[in-house]
Amino acid sequence: MIIVTRAGVTRDEVDHIRERVEAAGLRTHLSVGEHRTIIGCVGDETLLSERALLSVPGVEAVHPVLKPYKLASREFSPTPTRIPFGATEIGGEEFVVVAGPCSVEGPEMMAETGARVAADGARGLRGGAFKPRTSPYSFRGMGEEGLRILAHVREATGLPVVTEVMDTRQVELVAGYADVLQVGARNMQNFALLTEVGRLHRPVLLKRGMSATVKDLLLAAEYVMSQGNMQVVLCERGIRTFETATRNTFDLAAIPVLKRETHLPVFADPSHAGGKRHLVAPLSYAAMAAGADGLIVEVHPCPEEATSDGEQSLTFDEFRGLMRGLEPFAAAVGRTVASTGAPVPA
Repeated sequence: MIIVTRAGVTRDEVDHIRERVEAAGLRTHLSVGEHRTIIGCVGDETLLSERALLSVPGVEAVHPVLKPYKLASREFSPTPTRIPFGATEIGGEEFVVVAGPCSVEGPEMMAETGARVAADGARGLRGGAFKPRTSPYSFRGMGEEGLRILAHVREATGLPVVTEVMDTRQVELVAGYADVLQVGARNMQNFALLTEVGRLHRPVLLKRGMSATVKDLLLAAEYVMSQGNMQVVLCERGIRTFETATRNTFDLAAIPVLKRETHLPVFADPSHAGGKRHLVAPLSYAAMAAGADGLIVEVHPCPEEATSDGEQSLTFDEFRGLMRGLEPFAAAVGRTVASTGAPVPA
């Protein structure tokens, strides 16, 4: 259920409305607009009387939300959610690109990568310290040492860090170093992990599971948001189908569907969607044209030596070409993208 307040509602009136709802056993979440405040009510709505709520001072309208994802729905927040992110924001006018290697492999490699992607317009640094691998014998990350390396590169470049958390036991540790907690495709329905990252009130990049529907993704976001954390970025990274020409099948249509269904920002991961570096640029352009708010892209100093995902990682020159190639697409859809060609930090 959504309660819409009248224009000019006072803070005391909003607090009184929330007290009435919470006294009935439901939780409330605020979405403050320029003229009105929307109060989302989460819980057993049969405990509330719509007629009684309309008599409460400050209430203009009461609307039921029929979709199972209450807080993530467009009805809860008619205006898009914007999430502060370093020198910019996710979900605003700028198309935001996060770049870096699949795995943190060492301090020199990360320092070089961070400097180069920052110079070419990346607004965030990605890199896995903990890696979910299909085989237990594959490289599974440097752990806390990898987190420390990411933090040092952030100090040098100013780029906020996006890195994956895989387990509820890692949440506090990863949150001590990362600016954005990534929940990967394999963990999209790890409900204990979603609940734990929701309690932290730290931005979450939530990737769509390889066999998940759009509804599944939004309900996973709802787990995070139900704990009070409204800073969720959804990420389309391809789904598993019968097609073998690409690593996954990039569900381009999911982007405009999500933009219609939810107020949350939407990213695309063209690296995992295509699985080959020559596919990254065209999938990126398509994602921007479809309405995505940003990208998360894999970039490596020497892809052929990468410990993981070398085939889909861009070289530095290829990443610079991608950023320049995004500029005309950004102009066509009325967005901006960070400029390229700045001096590389020493």
